[in-house]
Amino acid sequence: MRNLCLPLFCLFLFFSANAQKQVLIFHETQGYRHSSIENGIQAIQRLGNEMDFKTIVSNDSRFFLENDLEQIDLVIFLSTTGDIFDKEEELAFENYIEKGGNFFGIHAAADTEYDWPFYGRLVGAYFESHPEIQPAEIEVVMPEHMTVEHLPETWTRTDEWYNYKNIRPDLHVLLKLNEDSYKGGTNGEDHPIGWYQDLTGGGKAIYTGGGHTAESYSEPNFMKHVKASIAFALFH
Repeated sequence: MRNLCLPLFCLFLFFSANAQKQVLIFHETQGYRHSSIENGIQAIQRLGNEMDFKTIVSNDSRFFLENDLEQIDLVIFLSTTGDIFDKEEELAFENYIEKGGNFFGIHAAADTEYDWPFYGRLVGAYFESHPEIQPAEIEVVMPEHMTVEHLPETWTRTDEWYNYKNIRPDLHVLLKLNEDSYKGGTNGEDHPIGWYQDLTGGGKAIYTGGGHTAESYSEPNFMKHVKASIAFALFH
């Protein structure tokens, strides 16, 4: 029996280490609801097939109370808006992050939970305003980082460009907007549009400001950025 236990234990460790990752695509809205959300869900599900992670989709914040969050490797807030968590749900999500959970906010994730200080710190900044959809130049600030290394030094694309408030000063900024390249920017020379944070619990928090338009989710460079952001959160 003693000779059987060690191999069985090693087999358990092997399968535990190589278990399929689980990613929650969370898209509840209590404010404006982006018509591109369904495009985003489908695009991330396709990435799950490519990258071999399981996707779970929910638009109900009760998910964070009714499920075992220890089984979730990454939570993606896909253009969530408004005040969507009650106090009990907030505590459950905070506990998930503090135990090493990972967070990826896309676009209107920054237009969410303005009265929840923990979330403000996690997402990194809050939405303040935006001009009309238009092309703009994005400067790659950290070209060596895996989430943006595929991009040209200056990346021109069309989207809805957020201006932010309450921007954390310690963000690792990946991408910033060149406000001279479009109309309506209010954050000045240092206008972040993509960033990440290393969390004290051991997880990652990453945010990208793109993704308002449905076209974003079939745009090769943007989807490579999303794919690499997911990989960064899950595997690094």
